[in-house]
Amino acid sequence: MFSTTEIGIDLGTANTLVYSKSKGIVFNEPSVVAIDLETKAVLAVGKEAKNMIGKTPGRIVAVRPLKDGVIADFDITTSMLKQIMKKASKTMGFSIRKPSVVVCTPSGSTSVERRAIQDAVKNCGAKHVHLIEEPVAAAIGADLPVDEPVANVVVDIGGGTTEVAIISYGGVVSCNSIRVGGDQFDDDIVHHVRKNYNLLIGERTAEQIKMTIGYALVDHEDLTMEIRGRDLVTGLPKTIELHSTEIQKAIKESLLHILEAIRATLEDCPPELSGDIVDRGVIITGGGALLNGMQEWLSNEIVVPVYVAPNPLESVAIGTGKSLTVIHKLQKAAT
Repeated sequence: MFSTTEIGIDLGTANTLVYSKSKGIVFNEPSVVAIDLETKAVLAVGKEAKNMIGKTPGRIVAVRPLKDGVIADFDITTSMLKQIMKKASKTMGFSIRKPSVVVCTPSGSTSVERRAIQDAVKNCGAKHVHLIEEPVAAAIGADLPVDEPVANVVVDIGGGTTEVAIISYGGVVSCNSIRVGGDQFDDDIVHHVRKNYNLLIGERTAEQIKMTIGYALVDHEDLTMEIRGRDLVTGLPKTIELHSTEIQKAIKESLLHILEAIRATLEDCPPELSGDIVDRGVIITGGGALLNGMQEWLSNEIVVPVYVAPNPLESVAIGTGKSLTVIHKLQKAAT
């Protein structure tokens, strides 16, 4: 295999995905690294590392090197990417040598943050690194006609950020990026349980609650779930029962921030494209699109049709990989 391999990387706050043209998604695991603090060695990456969160001895820490969609720890991100490339090449059955890589960046990221992402990928041996804005990648991955002069509205609710963009003719016409996403919902749930029940729960438990009984602001049949945590008064383990209606209240404010960003983006839309939006609707993608009732709630609030992308968790990665063919059109190639 001598030809330059072309791969797309969705370097997300919650999950990192690698897409190759020939094999599709070759890596899809949490963006978590387990590190030995004494030797600075990387012990595990992805699922293995995520299972260690909150369960390791003092000298081993499981960290998430990306925060709000951008790199928080450069060295750890580089180490994580090297391990991911190794794992991805095993799946592909050949070693990836000097690949051309397209990486997506949040549309609200600064030039310093973009350069950090570029440098981290270059340090892993990439030959060329192109950057593409996340909403554009999500739109390509959701099979929207991004290079045609029609309005494509994408709401990408990721782990660290929510990106709302109107894309037409290969470029972003209007966009908003807010640092509210799935992680914020988890934090809201941890805070709610702590405040109302004096119970401390970990982020993995909070995520489990969100996925099982978390609801957007729609009427639904009340569901309950038993959870375990540490009682802050006695310091002992304790089990409590949570209701989906209280979880809905806990994440309400974060959901309203997302709605505000969508409204602000639609208000900035040129009138010619507004008609397209009424006809074509809005596509939601990212892990947050899977929250129970999300599609119904947004549709009621913004009064245009709302659709969930075919596979919301993978849209950005697939779009990043596919964008290699249209990167010159999108003119996002980094020098």
